[in-house]
Amino acid sequence: MGYDYPCRCGCGNWYLYESARNQHEIDNEYYCAPCCRKFMNYNNIQQHLNSRLHRGQNVLCPFCKRGFTTATGLTHHLERNSCPKADIGRDKLYNFIRNKDPEGVFSKKLIGYGGTEQWTATDKAWNGSAWECYLCNRTFRTSRSLNQHLNSPIHQHALYHCPKCHQDFTTLAAVINHFESESCGFTRFQRVQDSMADLISSTRRLTF
Repeated sequence: MGYDYPCRCGCGNWYLYESARNQHEIDNEYYCAPCCRKFMNYNNIQQHLNSRLHRGQNVLCPFCKRGFTTATGLTHHLERNSCPKADIGRDKLYNFIRNKDPEGVFSKKLIGYGGTEQWTATDKAWNGSAWECYLCNRTFRTSRSLNQHLNSPIHQHALYHCPKCHQDFTTLAAVINHFESESCGFTRFQRVQDSMADLISSTRRLTF
């Protein structure tokens, strides 16, 4: 058995196995052979390999069977109550996750949490030229836009946190996206996908 697989990036290395050559091209050369494309750094090629172009939309909603590229996409779908087959939303999903994560590894133990607060802007929010959020001073052209902002997760309680870097997140989708990014090294992208695959149907505790 010889070294039959040359690196296609021009570094001159040869490999005994095709899989080793392919991994070298990704890890060291930042090269995607199927696309004949080279990237600036490891993070860029990982984002490319984890995109819909390479992964498709194989993460299925357990209720409506709509496909998503990543666990973050599925979580957004459920958390925003966008699934036509299930009435879930942010608070129901949080309660579900708390049951899956009783030790609070990444979901926060909020004593007395009463659910997502609903806000309605009054005429006092008009500052003479725009509708202004009194919490962050961001301005909007219409009161409807301000109300959408007020009732988005931006100003809601942080329900989740990263157990490694301790960053807080207001939504499950945000913390899942943080895990997928591998930015703090808590877990790997594929492990997140594997852990979320049976999130709804399994009775096991959720681990990453």
